[in-house]
Amino acid sequence: MLSVKPIFIEEIPFTAIRVELPKTNLLIVSNDEGYIMCGALDVDLLSEKLADRHIIAARAVGVKTIEQLLDAPLEKVTDAAKDKGWHVGMPGKEALLKIAAAK
Repeated sequence: MLSVKPIFIEEIPFTAIRVELPKTNLLIVSNDEGYIMCGALDVDLLSEKLADRHIIAARAVGVKTIEQLLDAPLEKVTDAAKDKGWHVGMPGKEALLKIAAAK
């Protein structure tokens, strides 16, 4: 099953995506600037092989719901995300607000 719905963090809109897969879920929260995602995200690929795209993204691990993803500390962030003030250990919600404020 695929679920796509709007969510609001401090009244700022984002898109929450949940893909139910066998034995796991794919979780993403995004806006037009960047996104956070569950552990399925290959941050190294984005930072190394796709560096020229300047993708603002990060992953959190051990999450099973969108709410957990928003509250979890980021485990890894892309170089482009670091340029936006994101860092390892930052809650996902806080990172998303940083890119919302930059618009």
